[in-house]
Amino acid sequence: MRKWFTGLLAALALASGSSTAQAQPTIKMMIPANPGGGWDQTGRNLAQALISAKQAVAVQFENRGGAGGTIGLAQFVNAAKGDATAMMIGGMVMVGAIYLENSPVNLSMVTPLARLTGEYEIIVVPSNSPHKTMADLVKAFKANPGSVSWGGGSAGGTDHILAGLIAKANGVEGNKVNYVPFKGGGEAIAAIVGGHVTAGVSGIGEFAEQIKGGRMRALAVSSPTKIDGFPTLKEQGIDVELANWRGVFGAPGISAAERDGLIKNLRAATESASWKETLKKLGWSPIYLAGDPYKKFIDEDTKRVAGIIDSLGIKNTK
Repeated sequence: MRKWFTGLLAALALASGSSTAQAQPTIKMMIPANPGGGWDQTGRNLAQALISAKQAVAVQFENRGGAGGTIGLAQFVNAAKGDATAMMIGGMVMVGAIYLENSPVNLSMVTPLARLTGEYEIIVVPSNSPHKTMADLVKAFKANPGSVSWGGGSAGGTDHILAGLIAKANGVEGNKVNYVPFKGGGEAIAAIVGGHVTAGVSGIGEFAEQIKGGRMRALAVSSPTKIDGFPTLKEQGIDVELANWRGVFGAPGISAAERDGLIKNLRAATESASWKETLKKLGWSPIYLAGDPYKKFIDEDTKRVAGIIDSLGIKNTK
């Protein structure tokens, strides 16, 4: 196995050009979620872009799901300190989970590198669901909130917040939302398609293939205008709009020069044809923001998300 892995790295180095490969790092990428979800998609597509842009010779992945990304965050904080070749994917979901679960680790313990993407949410049901429209789903939800289960990512994350905002807009208390969190997109998709939850909530890119394949029916998107023909919540009488963001963090304790070097790598990757194709394919909006402005954004978003969670009455609930 070791011989095979060494051969793989050698092949990658040759493909990248031997004169530049020596200067390119092998990136260690922490994805604090199980395979199949938005963070996993972000990390693996970013890796392709880094290699394509000759900013990395190879990328090693570790998926460590659970607790809204805080389990992976804790491991990253403890194991990657001072490692200028380590990166971690994160975003709004992690911000919510940290606050909801009173996590002993938080984003002030890592190094903000760059915000990458923004993505609007989509509400889906299995293709054989009796709920043909968002109005059908809301009618059942208002009649008996507990009878409608909403499947999505971690408790307190973007998906949970959107379900709570839909509840609030329809006069249902946020703490009555029957929310079922999943550790990864693969688990959520299986539960939705299998009819184990009434509806699913996630980023549009995560359910795109299932919708296209006819296994899910899209009811609404959380954007201000239609996306791919899907109706918005607002045009269906639900005054809610919400976008998720995802970004990259460096290890604790790296120097300012090391941070700036990683940001340079990320900027080149996000300007590559590989990354632009990913944005187009998955329907992600480019909202690149790096360094200190990104840190300021995280501080502000932490306060905003905490306020939403408090208003929904879902703190310390599962």
